[in-house]
Amino acid sequence: MSATRVRAIVLKELREYRRNGSIVATMAILPLIFLIEPLIQIFSLPAASAGTLLHKAPLLYMLGIPTLLPAALAAYSVVSERQQGTLEPVLTTPIRREEFLLGKALAVLAPGLALSYLVFGAAIASIALFAQSAVASAVLRAPELVAQLVFTPLLAGLSIWVGVAISARSNDTRVAQQLSVLGSLPAVVVTALIAFGVIRPTLGLALGLGAGLLFVDVQGWRFVSPMFDRERLITGTKS
Repeated sequence: MSATRVRAIVLKELREYRRNGSIVATMAILPLIFLIEPLIQIFSLPAASAGTLLHKAPLLYMLGIPTLLPAALAAYSVVSERQQGTLEPVLTTPIRREEFLLGKALAVLAPGLALSYLVFGAAIASIALFAQSAVASAVLRAPELVAQLVFTPLLAGLSIWVGVAISARSNDTRVAQQLSVLGSLPAVVVTALIAFGVIRPTLGLALGLGAGLLFVDVQGWRFVSPMFDRERLITGTKS
């Protein structure tokens, strides 16, 4: 494993993000969708209704950002280069597929985590400043804040490997993006059910989900790498 080659892929991807308008739009719009809904709900609650939040965790709804945003970005990782004709020169170099995929994943992870934590910090600041004090106290609870910090990278890792796997097997960028987002929806549904109190959040549930996501994140690299067939990607033949 060459850190130099991995870093080169990461820097190349970050430069591509700045030049691609659709990626910039995705980074700007998608986080706002998951920021506005919980803030509207929280700001509209009077102080007397703070008790209704004791069995809910509305901020966990924002875990949809590190779930869907990396999925949308990862969908571009391989298929976009294939469509632009820039994949073949890269694959003819000595870079290993594990290095190539790791660089692609890290390039998605960095902005995904940065935006997720930035938007979450903005939400906390807004609630502390503008929500009713009783409502803010009911929402800004330590367990929910810790869960947000811990599960953000775990969910992002899951979405990235799903997106990279789909991108490596797709021939069309839009199809890859749609399938990547669709593949990440189950995680969004689970977090939404917990956020709205349909599923009661417990320590055991958090530990179980965290362990499962960590296992998938670690094994995802090993699972996706064999799907990356250099000959098929260069020639366009089906495996």
